[in-house]
Amino acid sequence: MPRTAQPGRRERRRPAKRRDAVPPRASTAPVPAVESFSELRMPAPLLAELARQGVTAPFPIQAASLPNALAGRDVLGRGRTGSGKTLAFGLAVLSRMAGHRAAPRAPLALVLVPTRELAQQVESALSPYADAVAVRLATVVGGLPISRQANALKSGADVVIATPGRLADLVERGDCRLGEVRITVLDEADQMTDMGFLPQVTRLLERTPPGGQRMLFSATLDRDVDRLVRRFLGDPVTHSVDPPAGAVAAMEHHLLHVAEADKHETTAHIASRTGRVIMFVGKKHAADRLVKKLTARGVRAAALHGGKTQSQRNRALNGFHGADVTVLVATNVAARGIHIDDLDLVVNVDPPADHKDYLHRGGRTARAGRAGTVVTLVLPEQRREMDDLMSKAGITPHTMRVRPGDPELARITGARAPSRAAAPAPAAQTAKPRPGKHQAAKAGKPRTPRDRGPRRRQSSLNT
Repeated sequence: MPRTAQPGRRERRRPAKRRDAVPPRASTAPVPAVESFSELRMPAPLLAELARQGVTAPFPIQAASLPNALAGRDVLGRGRTGSGKTLAFGLAVLSRMAGHRAAPRAPLALVLVPTRELAQQVESALSPYADAVAVRLATVVGGLPISRQANALKSGADVVIATPGRLADLVERGDCRLGEVRITVLDEADQMTDMGFLPQVTRLLERTPPGGQRMLFSATLDRDVDRLVRRFLGDPVTHSVDPPAGAVAAMEHHLLHVAEADKHETTAHIASRTGRVIMFVGKKHAADRLVKKLTARGVRAAALHGGKTQSQRNRALNGFHGADVTVLVATNVAARGIHIDDLDLVVNVDPPADHKDYLHRGGRTARAGRAGTVVTLVLPEQRREMDDLMSKAGITPHTMRVRPGDPELARITGARAPSRAAAPAPAAQTAKPRPGKHQAAKAGKPRTPRDRGPRRRQSSLNT
C-alpha cells in the first residue's frame, strides 16, 4: 500500500541522487611523498595555474599529504601555521571537484575554519585555482549579511568555506544541506575545539554522509582533536612535518623582563620601529586603549578584535597589508588566519594564557621558511608563569632585562624613540582646606545636587 502522510506532518522528501556527485573515497594503500607537483595526478589547468602563481615546488606538508588526499584517503596532517596546509588540502579538493556541479543549497565539499579571517584567507588562496578548473567557491562567516550568503548557496556552490556558527545557522534555516558533501576539511582543528566549537563541528559532521573523504589539519593534536579523529576519520594517513611543540629553527624567542613603570614606554619604542609588527594583548579594551596611546605618539596603529565589525576588521587588515598601518594590535582572534608576507616580529605585550596560544601567536612570523622573532614583555610577577609556559612549548628563550632606549632592545626588535613625546602625567590635585565655621555660615546653604545639575550641564555644552 502506498504510504500516506499523517495529518499536520510535513512529508520529508529525500534528495535525488545526482549523477555528477563525487564518488566516495577509495580504499588504497598509503602513497609515498612526491618531489614535484608534476608527479601528481591533478588537472592540467591546476598545474598551469601553479606555474603561473610561481609555486614551483611543494612544501613538505603538501608533498606528503597531496598524493593520499588525491587518492581519496582520509588525511590527518599536523603542521604549524604557515607550513602550506591550505594548498595541501585545497588542491586535492579542487582536483576532485573539477568537472562536477553542485545542486542549489547542496555543496559537494566543505571546509570548516575557526575564524572569519582564516575563511577569507582560504578563499583568497584558493580562488585562482578554483577559477582555473571552474569550481564555484562560497564563503559563509558571521559578521556579514546572512541573506547574501544564503543567495550564494542558492545559486550553487561546489565548495563552501565556513565558520561553524554561521554554517549551523544556514543549515537550521534550510539554506544549506550537507547530505551531498563528499569531502570535508577541518582546518586549524585545535583552535576550533579551543574556541568551544567542538559540539557544533560534531553536529555538522554528523550531517555529512559517512562514506565521504575527511581531512583534518591542525598545529597540535590534543585530546579534543583526537576525539574528532577517532569518530570521523577512517584509517587516516598521518603526516607530521613539525615537532609537537611547533618550535621552528628560523624563529627566535625572547623574554624581555620589564618593570611595570617601563612597560608602556618600552611598547611604544618597539611600535616605532621601521617595519610592521603585530602586538598581542589579552582584552579588547586593552587593544583599543593601546592603539589610542600609540597613535598619540605618532605610530600608525589599528586594533583587531572580536568587538569590531567585519568592515572594521577588514580595514585594519587591508591597512596592515598595504603598510598604511604599521602596528596591528590584536587579541587572539588574529592568532591564526592572518598571512603577512615578510612579517619578522611578533610582540606579546600581554603574555598568552597557555603554550598553545603562544605558538599560534608566534605563527604569524617565520612563515614559509623565513626568519622571525617573537618577543614577550614579562612583568616581575609573570616570570614564573612564563617559564612554565615556555617549558610546555618546548622552547628555550633568550631572557634579559630591558628598559626603553637600551641598545639590546633596539638590536632585538628595532625599537627606537617615538616621533612624539609622551603626554605629561596629570598634575596631582591638592586638597583644598576645609572652611571654618564662620566661612561655612557666610557661604550660606550648600547647593544641592538639583542646584548643581543645570550648571554642570551648561559647562558640558561649552566644552
